Amino acid sequence: MTRTPPVRTPAWPGYAEVTRVTALLRTEAVGGGLLVLAAVIAIVWANSPVADGYFALRDLRIGYEPWHLELSLGAWAADGLLAVFFFLVGLELKREVVVGDLRRFSTAIVPVTAAAGGVIVPALIYLAIVGPQSSLAQGWAIPTATDIAFAVAVLALVGSHLPSPLRIFLLTLAVVDDLIAIAIIAIFYTSEIEVLPLVIAVAVIAVYGVIAQRYRALFAGRPLAAWLVLLPIGFVAWAFLHASGVHATIAGVALAFTIPVRASRRDRGEGSRRDLAQEFEHRFRPLSSGFAVPVFAFFAAGVAIGGTDGIARAVTDPVTIGIVAALVLGKPIGILLSVRLLTLVGRVRLDPALRWVDLLGVGLLAGIGFTVSLLIAELSFGEGSLHNDDAKIAIMLASVLASLLASSILLVRNRRYRRIHEAERIDDDGDGVPDVYQAPLPEKKPRPSRRGRSE
Repeated sequence: MTRTPPVRTPAWPGYAEVTRVTALLRTEAVGGGLLVLAAVIAIVWANSPVADGYFALRDLRIGYEPWHLELSLGAWAADGLLAVFFFLVGLELKREVVVGDLRRFSTAIVPVTAAAGGVIVPALIYLAIVGPQSSLAQGWAIPTATDIAFAVAVLALVGSHLPSPLRIFLLTLAVVDDLIAIAIIAIFYTSEIEVLPLVIAVAVIAVYGVIAQRYRALFAGRPLAAWLVLLPIGFVAWAFLHASGVHATIAGVALAFTIPVRASRRDRGEGSRRDLAQEFEHRFRPLSSGFAVPVFAFFAAGVAIGGTDGIARAVTDPVTIGIVAALVLGKPIGILLSVRLLTLVGRVRLDPALRWVDLLGVGLLAGIGFTVSLLIAELSFGEGSLHNDDAKIAIMLASVLASLLASSILLVRNRRYRRIHEAERIDDDGDGVPDVYQAPLPEKKPRPSRRGRSE
């Protein structure tokens, strides 16, 4: 008698729903939408009659003071939850360097140069506008960042038929841009360093990396193992780095760099693929886009505008003018100018699928600073400063303007590429004539013979 194989059922009733939700959270459009929604809720709440509740929630302090971890909820979001976002950025950056587009100099030089131009020119524009005031000049790094999640989400919404090299260009540019922003935070926004906690943090990160390398098959095959083993070690590294004075989000990048990308020889011999970096990115993406980044945006974007007087003050503040001009104008100018100089001086050829007008649209998308810019604004001016509030208003205004301007260009280009795609699909045989217009040839009828019989 044959046995019917047992039907596997989920471990708990909500498994299917959780799977669908996590799949949605991995899409750029959903992650960007949650980011915007959280920021809008924060702005509305912070300017409502019950605004005191928002600021009381943001400033609520929790944690263990002897370990220097008694922080406000806003600080926990900026220093703790955003480390998850930077962990994913580090994973993506390492994969690009090891097996991706940054591995080859010929493909990496264009987006790397574009990212450098997109950092230098906005910083110079900001400094030119704020003038020699040292108290305002310290915000020079605010317009240098690009929000990779927000920018890619806008591109996904408006660019369904844009050439794939354009999306790769934006992703690579944004990843390199984030790396530069991380270096800026580590170098320019670290005032005092405690040596002993820093040494302990480095040692813990090294232990984390050894365990991740040695037991990659365990962590790739059993998701719970990473939560039970690697997460506690990562938290200890984060805590000591926070105590050292270095911004704690750097811990996310440092830990990500220790995660293996390529499969080991033993795993390859067994025919299995153990790209642990890609596996972790797949697992933790919903946590970042669905919780960590929206919560940070919620606590960081809440600014009490102060009515018409507050708007008038913000509009006339050199910080606001400098950030908006640097993000909306400086980013595309820096990206296009640096790529153009590279093609002229270095004689580097762009991908044949890329057009300068497409790069202009991507350059405008890079002007969406948002997440990292909000973080740098807090590091530049501190919470409670009027310049910090004005900087946040400027970041959100510039992000909206950059999104609208980029969308207006890329939507036109997307329609053009869609028409080209449809024309190529119609003309399948490649003869230049649309096949739908080619009528079938009439059948040949039998030719009657001279005797009147059919041949």
